[in-house]
This record gives sequence, C-alpha cells and structure tokens, in this order.
Amino acid sequence: MIIKFCGIRRIEDVRAVNKTHPDLAGFILVKGRKRYISPEKVCELKRSLDPSIKAVGVFIDEDIDEVRRLLNEGIIDIAQLHGNEPDEYIRELKSSTGATVIKAIGIRDADDVRRAEASPADLVIVDSPGGGTGSTFDWDLLQKIERPYILAGGINTDNITEAVERLHPYGVDVSSGIETDGFKDEDKMKAFMALIKKG
Repeated sequence: MIIKFCGIRRIEDVRAVNKTHPDLAGFILVKGRKRYISPEKVCELKRSLDPSIKAVGVFIDEDIDEVRRLLNEGIIDIAQLHGNEPDEYIRELKSSTGATVIKAIGIRDADDVRRAEASPADLVIVDSPGGGTGSTFDWDLLQKIERPYILAGGINTDNITEAVERLHPYGVDVSSGIETDGFKDEDKMKAFMALIKKG
C-alpha cells in the first residue's frame, strides 16, 4: 500500500519523513492554504528528502505551464491536482512531462465516484469535499468503485485500521492526522506507520 504524508513544510518535517519513510511526501503549492510553501522552499526541502521518497506538488487550478516547469526542473516528482482541472489538462500534463499525475476528487455522491473512475489521471485520491478539512466522508460510497484509489480525508491513527480492513485502498494520504497543534508530529507519524505495517 502507498503511504503519503502531506503538508510537509519544515526541515523538521523532512527529517521525520526520512525516518518514518512513507512512499510520498506532499508539498502544498496553493497560496492561501495554511500549509502552503513556495516552490523555492520545496526545492530547498527536497534536497534533504530521501531520494527514494517522491515529492508530490499539490495544486488547485494552477497554470499548466507552472506545474510543467516544476516537474521538468525536478522540483517535484509528481503533480497532484485538487481543483477543477479538466481531463484535457491532465492528459496534456502527462504527455508533455512523462510524470505521474494524481487527481483528487471530493466525494459527495455516486456521481463523484464515477468521475474518479473515469479520470485520465494515473492515480486518483478520493477525499472529503474541499480537501484538507481533517474530516472523513461516507466510505460506503466507495463500495462499488472500479479502480484503485488513494484514500484521504480525516485519516488518522484512530481510523486507519478500520479504513484498510473495510476498503482495502491502494494507498492512504494523511495530513492533519499526523499533526499536533498544526505541525507534523514524528511520534504520530511513527504510530501511523506501525499501524499500517501491523495491518
């Protein structure tokens, strides 16, 4: 199972990520979001990131040329799109960079599940509407989903075991669930990884 720790913004976070070793580390490149960091800061932090851990840039309706630049310059390895990016945007980004593209879709109803299934992205994240809320959504909506997905939305040490046992996701994406007082917590990261390995 793929594990993604999202909202990395300090060197202490990177050190904790290197110790706990998820597959993916997410950097929020959306101005106005509380975990936002600049592309320059991502570049600086990535230099300290274990090279076997992929850096994911998280965007909302960003200009495709900027996303392409960050991928082509190696500032990020993977693009995660959280806005209303159309399928054509996703296809163009994939074909022009050769990079993995992840599309996040907020799940409110069965129509959203169908959108996730139909997305041309390499991977889809199914999330709470709005993303980054720390709240779960109705997991029953995922019972009939026909493609592998990464589960996000309020995932933490209290519900990860149930999530994996009930849903068998391809991966999980956690942010606030590994934080204390708004900052990444290495002990919570370790506890989260221990539960995943135990399951």
